[in-house]
Amino acid sequence: MSSFYNERTVEQAAVALSELLDGHPVATFVIDCGHVITHWNKACEHLLGWSTQEMVGTRQHWRAFYPRPRALLADLIVDAVDPATDRHFRDKYQASTLIDGAYEEEDFFPNIGAAGHWLQLTAAPLRGRDGRLVGAIQSLRDVTERRVAENALRQAHDRLEQTVRQRTAQLTRTQQQLVQADKLASIGQLAAGVAHEINNPIGYIFSNFGTLQGYLDSLFAMLDAYQQAEAALADPALAARLRALREQVELDFLRQDIPTLMQESKEGIVRVRHIVQDLKDFSRVDSAQEWVWADLRQGLDSTLNIVANEIKYKAEVVRAYAEIPDIECLPLQINQVAMNLLVNAAHAIGPMRGRIELRTGCDGEHVWFSVGDNGCGIAPEHLDRIFDPFFTTKEVGKGTGLGLSLSYGIVQKHQGRIDVESALGRGTTFRVTLPRRRPAHEEKEAKP
Repeated sequence: MSSFYNERTVEQAAVALSELLDGHPVATFVIDCGHVITHWNKACEHLLGWSTQEMVGTRQHWRAFYPRPRALLADLIVDAVDPATDRHFRDKYQASTLIDGAYEEEDFFPNIGAAGHWLQLTAAPLRGRDGRLVGAIQSLRDVTERRVAENALRQAHDRLEQTVRQRTAQLTRTQQQLVQADKLASIGQLAAGVAHEINNPIGYIFSNFGTLQGYLDSLFAMLDAYQQAEAALADPALAARLRALREQVELDFLRQDIPTLMQESKEGIVRVRHIVQDLKDFSRVDSAQEWVWADLRQGLDSTLNIVANEIKYKAEVVRAYAEIPDIECLPLQINQVAMNLLVNAAHAIGPMRGRIELRTGCDGEHVWFSVGDNGCGIAPEHLDRIFDPFFTTKEVGKGTGLGLSLSYGIVQKHQGRIDVESALGRGTTFRVTLPRRRPAHEEKEAKP
């Protein structure tokens, strides 16, 4: 009679568990100690595409996830195998912080659905009243939407970088035309085009964020309704199980973490917008400037006054000016070149006070000035790229990579050249060489 009663109790418990799992929205299956599937709920059928009739009573739960036999977390629990020793799980799993002896993982399963699904899996041991292991239960949560949103953000970031690289190539290809155009301000127009192209995908992302936020609000509202309904359940054990499952999927944590992830992503996009704005600002050149005869030494001194606060605490400035003739140039643009070189020199000097040398000289029909420092120097592999737009070795937020590029364009506009010598740990010297007279093509374009 006692044996019959125990069997009847076990049967009733199994039926109750089956009814509970079938009504639960989280895909869940159960295996016994022989790896035989004892429960496969309707949510499992819907998510994985395998019916209860096909799976219950078999040891083929792997078929729903993999093309060939392979253990799942529930199998490792039944076999008392540490996931750290299994090559499939050692880099993906983590021990549950809520359930003793349970494990969690998140992975992509290409065989589920038409395009595959990202699943968050949690497996926990099942024990009898005597504490002995009788099987394992594994739940599956579809996190594809979240993963797709994260991937979309990464892809958008990659597209932004690709757009920047493409526009950089366009700037490089059109540089010669800009040199002959006598309107360096056209770089600003190109920059506006770059900003427009970048702002378009950013707009899509912000719009998608709003839609995604609405979805999440609706989802959490539904989950709140489920949670409130727990109190109305007649079976306290059932309510307790539901609360345990809610804690198991860490619902409260997800409500806090998902908005944080979205906010961090928005901040990254805003940072890209700031970079675009820097591009616009650094590309603005006074188109009303006129070619005049000027003394480079006066321009260097006035530029030093402007950047004095950037330099005076970091380096001693030494002037070694030689006698030079005036040159025909656009003085404000040449001053901009000097300013970029001086600021870079100050940034290259480390925590110890350094030295910056300004020199001038004349070489036949050309006049030159140089800016040298005893700072950190430039790595040899970077020397060929320092004049590329957007290239910088400075920390994020401390440089746009546009100063030397624009300086190069200004020097080319004057039909001059800019050379650099550098040694790591010893310093860098930039030398700008300019013709004494205005380039011939500039004079022709100035005539009506």
